Amino acid sequence: MSFSKTRTRITRTLAAVASVAALTFILLPAQAAAGLNIVATTSSLGALAREIGGDEAEVRVLAPPDRDAHYLDARPSFMAALRRADMLLELGAGLEEGWLPAAQRGANNRAINSGQPGHFRAADKVELRRSITMDGPNMGHVHEEGNPHFNADPLRMAELALALGQRMGELRPDHAEAFVQRAEAAAESLREHAEKLAERVEPDQRIVVYHEDLDYLEEWLPVEIVGYLEAAPGIPPTARHLRSLVDDLEGTEGTVLYAEFQPPRGAEFLERNLGWPTHAVPLDPPADSGLDGYLELMSTWAQALPQR
Repeated sequence: MSFSKTRTRITRTLAAVASVAALTFILLPAQAAAGLNIVATTSSLGALAREIGGDEAEVRVLAPPDRDAHYLDARPSFMAALRRADMLLELGAGLEEGWLPAAQRGANNRAINSGQPGHFRAADKVELRRSITMDGPNMGHVHEEGNPHFNADPLRMAELALALGQRMGELRPDHAEAFVQRAEAAAESLREHAEKLAERVEPDQRIVVYHEDLDYLEEWLPVEIVGYLEAAPGIPPTARHLRSLVDDLEGTEGTVLYAEFQPPRGAEFLERNLGWPTHAVPLDPPADSGLDGYLELMSTWAQALPQR
C-alpha cells in the first residue's frame, strides 16, 4: 500500500471521528434539555407531572378525561407513547387493570415495567379509603386494595406531589432540586385551595353519587354520602333501587352528583321526586392541564354544593 493511500485513509478516519464527536456535542445538550418523557394514565396525574416537571418534562396523558378510565382499550398509540417513555404514572389499585398491563407489554419498554424506577404507582403513596366494591354484590371490578378514585381528594394529591417530585429527581438528578421545590409549592397550593373551598360550602351537606368515584369529597368538603345511584357497584340504576332511595331520603335536602360520562336518568328521577338539584361534573381536568386545571376542577366540585 502506498504512503499516499494510507494518509488518505487516516485522514478520512479522523474526519469521521470528528464528525461523530461534533454530532455528540450537538445532541447531548438537546437530550439533557428534553429532560423526562412522562406518560400519565389520567389527566389529574398529568397535571401534577407538568407542574413539577416544568420545562424539564414532556407529559402525555392516555385516558381522555371524558371517559371512564376503567374501560379503555390498549390502543397502538398508547403502546407507541409508552415505548418512548422514561416514566409511567398510574393511579393503580385496579383502576387501569383492564388495559394498562397489555399496553405495557406491547410497548416492550423495560424502563417503565412494574418494579422499575420509571414506574410510579400512585396508590402505593397514599392511604386508600375502603372500596364499596369489596362488600358486593357487583357485576364489575372489585378494588381489593381500596377505592382508587383518590384523584378527587386534593389532600392526597398533595401527598402524591411530594412523592412524585422525589421520584422525578431520582431519575434526573440534575433537575432534582427544581422538581422538589415545585412539588412542595404544588402541595401547598392544593392544601390552601381545599381549605378555602371547604369554608365556603354550607356545612352538613348530604349527597348522592352515581358510583364511588366521588367518595373522596368526604375527605375535604363538609359532605356526607347518603346513597349511590347504582343499585350495586357496576350495576346501573334500577327503578326498584331508585324508588327505595326516594323512600329513604324523602323530606330531606341534598344534592345529586354524577360524572359527565355517566347516564343522567337516575339523577333526574331523584330530582323529580325529591327536589334535589343534580350536577354532572368532570372527574379529571382537561388533558393538557397543569395545576391550574386541577384547582379549577376542585372549584367545580365545591361550587356544585350550596354555598354560605
